[in-house]
Amino acid sequence: MEKINKKVSSVIKQIKKLYGNSGDLNTRVIKIHGVDVGVLFMESSSGPGDISDRIIKSIDFLTDGDIYENLYEHLKNNIFNSQVLTTKDFSRFAYYLSSGFTIIVVDGHDEAIVMETRAELDRGVTESTSEPILRGPKDSFTESHSKNLGLVRKRIKDPNLWFDEVKVGKRTETRVTIAYLNDVTDKNTVSEIKRILEAIDVDGILDSGNIKEYLLKQKSTFPQILSTERPDLVCQSILNGKVAIIVENTPFVLILPNVFIDFMHTSEDQYQKPVNISFTRALKVFALIVTLFTPAIYIAITTFDQTAVPDKLLISLAVQRSGVPFPTFFEIILLMIIFEILREGDVRSPSNMGTSMSIVGALVLGQAAVDAGIVSPIAVIVIAITSICSLIFNDIDFMNGIRAWRFIFILSATFFGLIGLVASGLIWLLKLSSLESFGVPFTAPFSPLIKASQKDAIVRFPLPKIFRRPGYLNNNDIIKQGGKDEK
Repeated sequence: MEKINKKVSSVIKQIKKLYGNSGDLNTRVIKIHGVDVGVLFMESSSGPGDISDRIIKSIDFLTDGDIYENLYEHLKNNIFNSQVLTTKDFSRFAYYLSSGFTIIVVDGHDEAIVMETRAELDRGVTESTSEPILRGPKDSFTESHSKNLGLVRKRIKDPNLWFDEVKVGKRTETRVTIAYLNDVTDKNTVSEIKRILEAIDVDGILDSGNIKEYLLKQKSTFPQILSTERPDLVCQSILNGKVAIIVENTPFVLILPNVFIDFMHTSEDQYQKPVNISFTRALKVFALIVTLFTPAIYIAITTFDQTAVPDKLLISLAVQRSGVPFPTFFEIILLMIIFEILREGDVRSPSNMGTSMSIVGALVLGQAAVDAGIVSPIAVIVIAITSICSLIFNDIDFMNGIRAWRFIFILSATFFGLIGLVASGLIWLLKLSSLESFGVPFTAPFSPLIKASQKDAIVRFPLPKIFRRPGYLNNNDIIKQGGKDEK
């Protein structure tokens, strides 16, 4: 701890030297009955209106009063502000000033008064852009940490909703909040997460994505942590006994531990009829299988295993490929790379350019490639089906996992045919089965099989029939609603 100089002028010189006389650093010295009172704040992160209306006027008001024996104590007790702190550590000045606080120092005192005067630098609560929803709440998280906590708190009014805060980053000192239900969530999971966060030794954390890799012990192309900007999904997860990690300056909140089937679910699954949701989830599972294996199966049956398809279909494929100078593998890889380039360009480009790129890439380029005899029509159809099925998933990390394994399956089919595809498929299943996230198997509730959790896995039962939280989370309280608990 670095002590605060009792001379106001010396404190101001120190802070100016510390910030290199930055243009947004403002200091003012006010004399009250011969005593210097210093006011320090950052114009870029503080609200000048709040400082003028609340703090400066409060100090000026004292100049009309009597001489107080302890001016410091009177300032601390009479300044108009909802949050007033004190500190004797000069090294904390940088954190407070950069966070939008105003600091008041008084001659003869080695303790400073700190008041919150943050400027509104964040956007308001708006509708989610990355996770559009047909039915359900439209609000989403923002870059404001306090607003994000409020969006969770207003939905879960239970005092057992606990927020544990950790500051991560030596230079950024980013606030990271662990949100959970104290009487439900497994204490070991919370303790382990907190231990990992406190052990992070890095210059700065600017987004929740920065801490993902620190939280994972096992590496995988498929995500084990769900990232969302929907408060309702976060609250649903917390009520189920999961942990949410809310990071300052980012609208994306992390949810963990997660299992594979969680990525087949959406936040609006709780707001629609069970039969519709069950159909949608089954559709996602089917789309996952199609987008992973279709290109590889096409390569295998046209290159190695022609006897595995009917003669008429084989003749049709041969006719379409006649005149194409490249092997099937090259066709598929070329079209896949073009599609991935288009997808990345569509995501990164402004919205008014994305449609034009899609039209040029999908229609003009695809048709021109077929007419020129570079690729066959059936190859274009295969990649189109594969690409359309992948678009049903909106989690970017999950889509990247699909993309990586799709290329692995293509390579296996290219060199070993259907046998290689089956072998790589078994390796994929074994890899998924070996993953754990804070003691939770990634393939639960199917492996190990948890019967009670099947009510909200692929098929969703009516909500009045779902009495238990997910059995794989090791929760302290497994019952989430009253009634007859059918195990």
